[in-house]
Amino acid sequence: MKKTSPSRLWAFRFIPALLPLLLLPASCGGSEDRVGLASYNLNDPYIYTFARQIEEFSRDHFRLTSRNAQNSQMLQNEQIEEMVAEGVDLLIINPVDRLGTYPIIRQLKNRHIPVIFFNREPLLKDLLLWDKAYYVGARAEQSGQLQAALVMELFGGDPDRLNRYDRNGDNRIQAVILKGEQGHQDAEIRTAEVVRAFENQRFNLDILVTEVANWNEMESYEKMDPILNRFGREIEVILSNNDAMALGAISRLREHNWFNDTNGNGRIDAEDEGWIPVVGIDGLDRAVEQIEKGYLYGTVLNDSREQARAIVELARFILGGRNLEDLDYPMEQDKYIWIDYQVFLLNR
Repeated sequence: MKKTSPSRLWAFRFIPALLPLLLLPASCGGSEDRVGLASYNLNDPYIYTFARQIEEFSRDHFRLTSRNAQNSQMLQNEQIEEMVAEGVDLLIINPVDRLGTYPIIRQLKNRHIPVIFFNREPLLKDLLLWDKAYYVGARAEQSGQLQAALVMELFGGDPDRLNRYDRNGDNRIQAVILKGEQGHQDAEIRTAEVVRAFENQRFNLDILVTEVANWNEMESYEKMDPILNRFGREIEVILSNNDAMALGAISRLREHNWFNDTNGNGRIDAEDEGWIPVVGIDGLDRAVEQIEKGYLYGTVLNDSREQARAIVELARFILGGRNLEDLDYPMEQDKYIWIDYQVFLLNR
């Protein structure tokens, strides 16, 4: 499988996505094949970047028409029907609700339209409805495991003898978890797996609170205020299901006078009295910038760029009637292409 190194993060260009967008411009493809791209919400900076990367890689291969469902499954269903009526040859779908894919797959099977899902994984039994339904993504459990590994290494790697980051010296790690959408597959798995990983390595983790912030930076910022007022310096780590919520938490922490350059070295680092490890998932450009500045300890790269490349290659093979065994990306169960998560942090 081709790998994208964490340094490729610097090639991303974050474009603020909080715009009243309904449509992305259609790309000029290199063939007459028409492909529809349906995104759950382009106000999500990760999905916005992901959609742009799909558009970039597809530009010389097929004509792409994009839609933004604005987090409405009803609107997404209507948009899919519109693109089907317009005569698309294949659909690429980031579903609003993974449990809402059943009727979509049945409709596309009846119309003989192949479909590639991404970011939100449909149920396997639904994918099995149509032999030309696929999923490209990353295993959510891996992100939680890597996130936990980052923190365990920071705290010394020995569950029986935590280091100085155990600020109260109780040999336990006091954590706040910022959870994505309640009931969302990735949010549930990331949250469960990060806790399970600590348990499997015998680290004592005290979860002070798990707060749902719906993947949203501003919502995380708002919800961190009562958490900090209640727990204050008891908190030893913040584990966020995504980078956006981690960035919101950092903004609120700074307002509460954390992250001060107390050692005067011109940078926020772990030696500063008010420093606290905050860990995200996704690998947004803004997250990487915050890692460089010392506010975010690290992130787990959910490599949208490599996933976009895999989606476009899979689409090309399907449209060209080529053997999927010749893909650069191995396919599992004739349904899945998996792109591994990767840890990203600066050396300290």
